[in-house]
Amino acid sequence: MQLPIPDRRAAGQALAEALQGYRGRKDLIVLALPRGGVPVAAEIADALQAPLDLMLVRKLGVPGYPELAMGAIASGGVQVMNDSVLRGSGIGPEAIQAVVEAERRELVRRERAYRGDRPWPKLEGRCVILVDDGLATGATMRAAVDAVHVQRPARIVVAVPVAPPDTVRMLQRKVDEVVCLFQPEPFMAIGQWYVDFSQVSDSEVEALLAERWGSRASAPGEGAE
Repeated sequence: MQLPIPDRRAAGQALAEALQGYRGRKDLIVLALPRGGVPVAAEIADALQAPLDLMLVRKLGVPGYPELAMGAIASGGVQVMNDSVLRGSGIGPEAIQAVVEAERRELVRRERAYRGDRPWPKLEGRCVILVDDGLATGATMRAAVDAVHVQRPARIVVAVPVAPPDTVRMLQRKVDEVVCLFQPEPFMAIGQWYVDFSQVSDSEVEALLAERWGSRASAPGEGAE
């Protein structure tokens, strides 16, 4: 595959080829960052014969410039801030807290919408592949990595189709492996490297999960014991 990437499904298929060494591992789990990461991760999970689940993360956008990440939050109370963005923005603590509270409400809404009563998977001692449709600053993926780290997995792998080189280097210092198909420069936005980067809806996420979960009940070996 070459740039531009046709769509998220094609990105997932190409990443699955790059991740074939993990195929069949009994301790493997693929965690998607919704919403855009779910179609990518679904292809990977299917190809690697691994269970698919979610890592819910919300980007904290700079007020007035929502695409610029000043940080991110993740399930489990994890919060990561981008100090370099904050230093140059002049954003006050009250404005930051307002964004955090709004995004936390959306995080809770998505947890309920996507997972229902399904128990969260246990990650301790497992090989975890974190998947998104691309990275820019890497703030959301950093929050996801931090949320996984506290559960003491055996290995953390970040898999994305496209990201800037400095973001890849930053994540390589935090995880066991980063698989990134393309590292173009200059890097302005993830969508510029796709032919089809249309927004993924809640209903699409729910449909992809339902195909693999069958129901909102926990899969064998998943969730609380």
